[in-house]
Amino acid sequence: MIRFACAAAILLGGAGNALAEPAAPAAQPMPDMPAMSHAAPAAAAAPVAAMPGMDMPMHKMTGALGGYPMTREASGTAWQPDASEHEGLHIMRGDWMVMLHATVNGVYDWQQGPRGDTKGFASGMLMGMAKRTFASGDMVQFKAMLSPDPFMGPGGYPLLLATGETADGKTPLIDRQHPHDLFMELSTSYTHKLTDSDSVFLYAGLPGEPAFGPPAFMHRQSIMDSPEAPISHHWLDSTHITMGVLTAGYVHDNWKAEVSRYRGREPDQHRFDIEAPKLDSTALRLSWNPTRNLSLQASWADEKSPEQLEPALNQEKWSASAIYTTPFGADGWWSTTAAWGQRTSSHGTLPAWVLESAIKPAAPWTVFARAERVDNDELVAGGPLAGRVFTVGKVSIGAIHDWPVADHLSFGLGALYAWNFVPEALGPLFGGTDPHGAMGFVRFKLR
Repeated sequence: MIRFACAAAILLGGAGNALAEPAAPAAQPMPDMPAMSHAAPAAAAAPVAAMPGMDMPMHKMTGALGGYPMTREASGTAWQPDASEHEGLHIMRGDWMVMLHATVNGVYDWQQGPRGDTKGFASGMLMGMAKRTFASGDMVQFKAMLSPDPFMGPGGYPLLLATGETADGKTPLIDRQHPHDLFMELSTSYTHKLTDSDSVFLYAGLPGEPAFGPPAFMHRQSIMDSPEAPISHHWLDSTHITMGVLTAGYVHDNWKAEVSRYRGREPDQHRFDIEAPKLDSTALRLSWNPTRNLSLQASWADEKSPEQLEPALNQEKWSASAIYTTPFGADGWWSTTAAWGQRTSSHGTLPAWVLESAIKPAAPWTVFARAERVDNDELVAGGPLAGRVFTVGKVSIGAIHDWPVADHLSFGLGALYAWNFVPEALGPLFGGTDPHGAMGFVRFKLR
């Protein structure tokens, strides 16, 4: 499976080279792209592929939901700092801007102790986007994102302290990260320009991502180079694959307010299908980018029956996060995310905290780290400890080195090591209070 996934990435890289053409000399700014009130300095622009008939860096291209830099956009309708990288091939085809991006990881995973395991698997994503800006300033965008995760099997991969969802529809996954669905996002959005700094938008996805939490972890620059999912995933960003989302929002300059109706139930164990939509839950999010380096959000959600194994259970969720990204050195960057999430149900109130950071000191290297603290009542499925709330923690650190292998394709080799922390009451189940874990991985990235 890993060889197949890597070969697919190489083919994608070849396709990207065929699509990208030399930029036309002295191209003028496109007339259908509205001016922006806050253009980022050119020094912070991410490298992009040449676009026929256009010589415009990414930080001067407009986002899909308003007149701000395209680099502000992350997963779903979530925002990140304007100074963020925005990798992928960006190509003009007539009135449409097309973006292609792919990342495929081949991972060997080792988790220590009686609840640990080993496994090799492939993960990543393939993303395509097409956007058109009309003469009026209105914009339409279509986005599709696929994942190879289902091919790793319904049990996902070993990850100590991870909980959430199910592999068979009968028992919960514990100490394993569930695979994401084949279809991670199939969405469209339409934005109506009111003024140069004001717009309203409508976003719909099946699947899609409602207006809750920070960008999904595989889209956060502070940790996207790690192949390891956070144990706080189901507190902050597990709704990034939701089977039915409708979001309406208003953008004013560097502010965004939005409301979503969406299907509260998490995806089931059948990872290759698309489930019927049902707009039974609500989310609200307020986002603010006070500077080009900082992105803040606070959000709330009322979810109906999110758990397949406990269908009568509803929950209320809160989240708040800050993302800071800045250039580092001549060609590098540094990005940090601090986030808090909380779930409240008839089982009680469970908070989670995460701090993650990544630094690219030079073009080939990226170093990343994450620290988490979670209150979890799903770590023990049976016996006298079942249902008890335990405070657990995790720290992981890793690095990856990338080599260019084609014009728009890189090959990376990386590794990470993790320390897990559990209370003494759980020590006998884990073979100690500090079991370890590690991953070694290779990566192909279309850039």
